[in-house]
Amino acid sequence: MQRTLVIYKPDCMAQRHVGNVLNRLESAGFVVVGCKMVRLTPALLREHYAHVAHLPFYSEIEAFMGSRPVIIMALQGDNIVQKVRDLLGPTDSRKAAKGTIRGDFGTEMMKNVVHASDSVANAKLELARFFQPEELFSI
Repeated sequence: MQRTLVIYKPDCMAQRHVGNVLNRLESAGFVVVGCKMVRLTPALLREHYAHVAHLPFYSEIEAFMGSRPVIIMALQGDNIVQKVRDLLGPTDSRKAAKGTIRGDFGTEMMKNVVHASDSVANAKLELARFFQPEELFSI
């Protein structure tokens, strides 16, 4: 069993797609083991996006991701990191096939509905960044 992190981005929240996305994730057999709604701070965003924080477009990411509260979720399932990535489709929603979450609900590169961990190692780091151990449950 693996765990992964999913962030329902501001565009997902604004367009009221949280239920649609969650339904697809649960229908795929994944279990919610942690969930909370937060407003992401500049410091937390800089840590989370450290790999691109030095690039010119980072200020756009920070402004977008901090523009409204988001839902952060921990999911558990077999080979979940890759399976969630497959359900989402490519990062650029314009290149995502219909039937994928980003292909159906996303509109562009940044407004792509959901962030999900891209590796098992990053999932562990991201879960620790956003959740205290007592906020994650075994189900």
